[in-house]
Amino acid sequence: MRKMNWGFSGSGMAYGLSLGLVFGMLFENWALGIAMGVAFGASFGSSEKK
Repeated sequence: MRKMNWGFSGSGMAYGLSLGLVFGMLFENWALGIAMGVAFGASFGSSEKK
């Protein structure tokens, strides 16, 4: 599995996707949960980089 880098770290993306699964289960809305998780992961990844 190749690392994809969309302006933030791959760890941020993986973190966002796992958060998205959790949010998806909490809200019973996968699209919203994954969108929130990825957005959070993106901000987490970019703030981590500096």
